[in-house]
Amino acid sequence: MGEQVRKGMRPPVIFCLCLLLLAGCSGDGSKAAPRVQPPAVPVTAAVAVRKDVPVRLRAIGTAEAYSTVAVKTMVNGQITKAGFREGQDVKKGDLIFVIDPRPYEAALKTAEAALARDVALKENAEKDVQRYAFLIEKDLVPKQQYDQVVANAAALEATVNADRAVVENARVQLGYCFIHSPVGGRTGNLFVKEGNVVKANDTSLVTIHQVAPIYVTFSVPERNLPGIRKYREERALPVEAAAPGEEGEPARGTLTFIGNAVDNATGTIQLKATFPNKDRRLWPGQFVNVRLILTTKTGAVLVPAPAVQTGQAGQYVFVVRQDLTVESRPVVPGETVDAETVIEKGVQAGERVVTDGQLRLVPGSRVDVKEGLGG
Repeated sequence: MGEQVRKGMRPPVIFCLCLLLLAGCSGDGSKAAPRVQPPAVPVTAAVAVRKDVPVRLRAIGTAEAYSTVAVKTMVNGQITKAGFREGQDVKKGDLIFVIDPRPYEAALKTAEAALARDVALKENAEKDVQRYAFLIEKDLVPKQQYDQVVANAAALEATVNADRAVVENARVQLGYCFIHSPVGGRTGNLFVKEGNVVKANDTSLVTIHQVAPIYVTFSVPERNLPGIRKYREERALPVEAAAPGEEGEPARGTLTFIGNAVDNATGTIQLKATFPNKDRRLWPGQFVNVRLILTTKTGAVLVPAPAVQTGQAGQYVFVVRQDLTVESRPVVPGETVDAETVIEKGVQAGERVVTDGQLRLVPGSRVDVKEGLGG
């Protein structure tokens, strides 16, 4: 009887335990666990701006002298004077060399004396012609004698003309003894010294480089040629050139030459710009960074260059939304101008973009824009 009673009591006990367990589970489930928000990522940001920017082509160029003259002598003789120091600037027309002029002065005097003698003989022969002309009219002398006097006068006239040419040549040769600078520029090494004997048209005495103005030669890809020709027809194209490390204050010139053929080996076209170079900042043979300004793009959208990132899908920026979360947005960047990049497509003026701290961001991340570091 007792065993039956115990067996009969089991179902109510199990049922009560189940109710207690269900009640306990029901109480725990009614209270959801609190959701923890991730901390905001500190970043710097800047506002995309709209402004006019120049459209430029960049290249490496070489400065070249505007003109180079190797000075040689046209006469033989001894150098008696060098009128400059090596490396000195000279002006066009400055006396730079004197070759002993005494032999050429003597030759000129000899030629002038011969001319004076023959002029006197010619004048006397002309008087004889006049006298014989009167006598031939009176039939007092034979015609043959008159013809001989006329021929003698003509021969002396030709001699005088030849003497004048000799005098002129002697004067030219004497002038060659005084060598003047054909251009204004900077002198180089002096290859001969005072006292050296030189030969006509032999070795160079000195080389002069004209450096003001000066050329800068550079090459650009042939695909840019149509644009260059188009804009050059509209106006003179400005060119900037600066030595490495001096890009902040470039020299400014104008494009003056476009090559007449594309180099098939490199696919480039040669260009040449002329710079006044009054301050001598550019030097022949110097490598410079060149920027050719084609036109000005109005209303371009610019962001700081560090804002543009490169990923597997291309280039993108993180845009800060109003709720301080970020959006990853693909962009089409253009030229970088003074640490700012032109955004052709993807960002509007007035939007904020992250410029530092992108490595910790994913789309939707909350950000904390630090004051004083971003826009």
